Amino acid sequence: MRKIPEELTKRYEDEGWWTRDTLGELIARSLRANPDTGFRVHSDVRPFTGTFADVELRARRLAAGLHRRGVGPGDVVALQLPNWMEAAVTFWASTFLGAVVVPIVHFYGRRELGHILSTARPKVFITTPEFGRMKFEPDLAAEVPVVALVGADEGSHEEHARSFEDLLDDEPLVGTLPADPASPALIAFTSGTTSNPKGVVHSHQTLGFETRQLLENYPKDRGRQLTATPVGHFIGMLGAFLIPVLEGAPIDLVDVWDPGRVLKLMESEGMSIGGGPPYFVTSLLDHPDCTDAHRARFTTVGLGGSTVPAAVTRRLAEMGFFVFRSYGSTEHPSITGSRPTAPEDKRLYTDGDPRPGVEIKLTEDGEILSRGPDLCLGYTDDALTARAFDDDGWYHTGDVGVLDDDGYLTITDRKADVIIRGGENISALEVEEVLLSMPSVAEAVVVAAPDERLGERTAAVLRVRDGHAMPTLDDVRAHFKAAGVAIQKWPEELHRVPEGQDYPRTASGKVQKFVVRQSIRE
Repeated sequence: MRKIPEELTKRYEDEGWWTRDTLGELIARSLRANPDTGFRVHSDVRPFTGTFADVELRARRLAAGLHRRGVGPGDVVALQLPNWMEAAVTFWASTFLGAVVVPIVHFYGRRELGHILSTARPKVFITTPEFGRMKFEPDLAAEVPVVALVGADEGSHEEHARSFEDLLDDEPLVGTLPADPASPALIAFTSGTTSNPKGVVHSHQTLGFETRQLLENYPKDRGRQLTATPVGHFIGMLGAFLIPVLEGAPIDLVDVWDPGRVLKLMESEGMSIGGGPPYFVTSLLDHPDCTDAHRARFTTVGLGGSTVPAAVTRRLAEMGFFVFRSYGSTEHPSITGSRPTAPEDKRLYTDGDPRPGVEIKLTEDGEILSRGPDLCLGYTDDALTARAFDDDGWYHTGDVGVLDDDGYLTITDRKADVIIRGGENISALEVEEVLLSMPSVAEAVVVAAPDERLGERTAAVLRVRDGHAMPTLDDVRAHFKAAGVAIQKWPEELHRVPEGQDYPRTASGKVQKFVVRQSIRE
């Protein structure tokens, strides 16, 4: 883990930003205070209607079953599930045990899942036999002691797996197991500048602070909010199973993003969408079934998790919405964001000023450095930790920005080669490696291209081998499918370096990706 200067630890504790509560204690206390609050899953596959008390009972039965099987504080519990009730059961049960949760996005493919399981080495892996493009592959989990499948028939035992229901004890766990609040509580794997997803380690303290500060910035009377962000994603899990619990607010989940159906739910259930990556909002507003009555539910829209085009914020503001932007990452979830009292031009055209407890500064070349009570402990890879964090506690984000005279930050570029598509990070290096395994591709450069719906999409610029034809998008899609790469990482735009020409390069021969990005934008 990274070195946290003693003076920062003391400041965070003295200010009350870091407390002695574990996530299990926070959740248990809040569930006890709000037992009758509603919990619903809007799904064609696994619908559920119940209360916090109903779900907590199942979580405590699972905790008892896992504890009897030797799972306790510090042990790793991985889950790859859609937005289902069982995902909450697994998360809450793990926190009661003081275990380390590893959420895995449900549409990650074989390649990503294999890397995550081999890196995290969980004692428990909970998933489902099949959902959408995801399918359970027993060989990947062969080294995991306890594997359970949600939706499998009770008592059935597939190869190296049992039914989820088989893990539930009759007698629920009472209370929570003691754990060090400064110890790891969650490892979130995020694609970035490395070929394989990076394991970002958060503690009970960093996540507890993040949850509390987000709640302080949320509109107080926002009603029922529908959560569509995958709970296998770090911020999706917090937004679905931690923030509403501490607030005592109803939980409403949807496991498939279908704008038409979401609009019907908004109408029939009186729900709203609070924001997130721009795609979640724009796909609803652009749907032919969207009416003024639907739009009236978007009173406040917070945009983040992806590049936020100014055209989107302008459009929403012109439609009468109260819009604000924020900036953060899995490593440092809430770096900046505009407060409700900020002037409109700051809310629409900047990424806000530092959140409570957060400090930022820019290097000479404009790279953003940040530190604060919600900054992670580091990576599962020590070498990555050493490169990204310095001895003074600063996180080198890899993003480039500018600060205005009022201290508001605007992201202008990215040193790291990452495409942020609808809130999901895609490693350009990983996509390039897969492209280079195609016989016709001599060289591949992958960059982010602007996308009005998703923020960014993956664009590939190829240099083709002599005597070979330029591959089509269909060729590339078939190749990526065969390689087991998650579909959201597949290139959506192809360009070819003209014969006799080359990529723009530095004197040392390195491709100038910022020039490639700019040429595609133009």
